[in-house]
Amino acid sequence: MTSTTESCERTVSGGVGRDWWRAARLWSVVITFAGVAIVRSVQIGIGFRDPHGAFLLTRVALTAAIFAGLVVVDGVLRAGRRHSAGRVLAVVRARWTRRRLAFAWIALLAYHVTYFCYHNLKSWNAFNHPRDDMLLGWDRWVFAGHSPAVLLHDVLGQNAAAWILTVWYETFPTLVVVAFPAAVVMSKHLRDAYVSIAALVWIWILGTATYYAIPTLGPFDSAPQDFSGLPHTVIQDTQIQYMAERAQLLAHPSAPDAFAQVAAFASLHVGVTAVILGIAWWHRLRRTTLAMIVFLLGTMVATVYLGWHFAVDDVAGLAIAAASWWLAPRTLGERGRPS
Repeated sequence: MTSTTESCERTVSGGVGRDWWRAARLWSVVITFAGVAIVRSVQIGIGFRDPHGAFLLTRVALTAAIFAGLVVVDGVLRAGRRHSAGRVLAVVRARWTRRRLAFAWIALLAYHVTYFCYHNLKSWNAFNHPRDDMLLGWDRWVFAGHSPAVLLHDVLGQNAAAWILTVWYETFPTLVVVAFPAAVVMSKHLRDAYVSIAALVWIWILGTATYYAIPTLGPFDSAPQDFSGLPHTVIQDTQIQYMAERAQLLAHPSAPDAFAQVAAFASLHVGVTAVILGIAWWHRLRRTTLAMIVFLLGTMVATVYLGWHFAVDDVAGLAIAAASWWLAPRTLGERGRPS
């Protein structure tokens, strides 16, 4: 069974040489991004930080656990209705050869290095002067002098909707932490797993570029009066925490725990969600695609309603998600979705 599975995999993916070429192209992008992060680190005189292992060490361990769980789920699904423990184990062994495991983790580690560099570059962006007033002006111009957040408050109210959208918004980290290993495990072929990871790598890179192009903090800070009527939830606590962390970094940049996490333009809640939607579309998962469209729309409403983002941030998030999906297959030299 193992030899047959491996033979089919090589036929579709183009062989081991093609897999190495695909991995090399993905890592060339990641290494270039890491180089940019190193240059920025030297420029400001602050080394890379991973507070409490939140963005690298703990994330890799969590990914390993989720990966193992998804491999079992994938084995159960592929074993068919009358599956047994022995049948599932045989399917897992046949599918997850040492070669496939190696290339899967080459892709996952590329994602983690990108994510780690992204967070450090995002933190160091605190040293750039924010330009929130410009985006506030853009929002007011687009909405005929009105705040889009206030318009949403008027339409949806400021009680039940606030709690629902808070839960919706806070679902995002869980979605992301499961989605990218799932994109690797559940893909029938390594080619499609790599395209998915490449799209996710690109969204973090392009998101970082937009942070530096237009440094911003978000309307919760620049127009707090627009959100004074919302009930107190975990959102306000997080916003206060993020601003305190930013102030600490600016006041004590050499402190080992000084790390900023706030940036508005573009919205990566929107951008990354749209990329995950693209993963479902790439794999022709119609129901998942429809569900992700609904989740994306709710996320766009939540980001503006809760004050995290300007409306133009959401538009920019969609734009860089589209760019990520344009770049991903071309980065790997791939053409078209699987049949």
